[in-house]
Amino acid sequence: MKKYFSKKLIVSYLLLILLVLYVAFSHTKRVEDPLYGVSFNTIYAQELGLNWKEVYDAIIDDLGVKRVRLAAHWTMVEKSDGQFNFSELDYQVQKAQDQGIEVIFAIGKRLPRWPECHIPEWALNLSQSEQEDRIIQYITTVVNRYKGFDAITVWQVENEPYLSMFAKDHCFGFDEEFLKKEIELVKNLDTTNRRILVTDSGELSTWIKPFSQGDMFGTTMYVYSWNSLLGAFRNPFLPGFYSVRQNILQFLMGDKEVIIAELALEPWLDKPIIKERTDVQISRMSPQKFDTVIEFAKRTGISTQYLWGAEWWYYMKIQGNEWYWKRGQELFSDR
Repeated sequence: MKKYFSKKLIVSYLLLILLVLYVAFSHTKRVEDPLYGVSFNTIYAQELGLNWKEVYDAIIDDLGVKRVRLAAHWTMVEKSDGQFNFSELDYQVQKAQDQGIEVIFAIGKRLPRWPECHIPEWALNLSQSEQEDRIIQYITTVVNRYKGFDAITVWQVENEPYLSMFAKDHCFGFDEEFLKKEIELVKNLDTTNRRILVTDSGELSTWIKPFSQGDMFGTTMYVYSWNSLLGAFRNPFLPGFYSVRQNILQFLMGDKEVIIAELALEPWLDKPIIKERTDVQISRMSPQKFDTVIEFAKRTGISTQYLWGAEWWYYMKIQGNEWYWKRGQELFSDR
């Protein structure tokens, strides 16, 4: 009998803990008017068959975006060994400067968009140490070129560097000491006290290590996902899954700013978008799902949110479906 009640008591405690966690994770302070930005990716716009300049201009001039995250992909700026091309980034940063746009500028080997690690062909056969030496040269060149632009308010060093499960075939093993070296390099090159942003997955990580590295932290947020086992699905997480971790880490490690660096508002597909039927794209990110994601993010209480997928909204617009673009205009009005 004593053994029975002992087990029953344990089960009761476990249920109580689960109830407390459910309450903690489901009740968060909703942010009414988030500060929206977008991530813009030159390479992705080109993959969609779009003129990147046309898309970027539309994002700034037509959507009315005031915050943008740009990425200096190594494959784009040093496609040939020792020969740098800054034509795309010069235009983007200068336009942001001229129009008072705040820029998060991402640098490093691992930057947004597949295949995660963007390594030029000429560097693929270098050893890890040789690659790291060349990455230091590339970062030094990029930071020195753009550190004089007031539009750049934050340097992002690498993208989700601790997330090892993706792109294993495209990256060497992660070296935490090298990440610290990259961060220290940027701080030494740019003495204007711009903050360093380090990001991590919102669903596949505890955030602990990346939170400790930068001056601010950015999470991704994928409410609707896809994988080969489950197909398309909605993640089971509640908004508090993000805000509770934020509160705990800010309590333990200091009151660093937390932003949503990547709020997914485009379809997650198992093939390139241009090779997928339009009806499948819309089913994966329908207008209803789009608005569900917007509301979900508000309920996390995280006030600064960078939307992910503006290039796709424009792609859909020229395909004849203007809903996503017009919804973007609504979100950025008066922000």
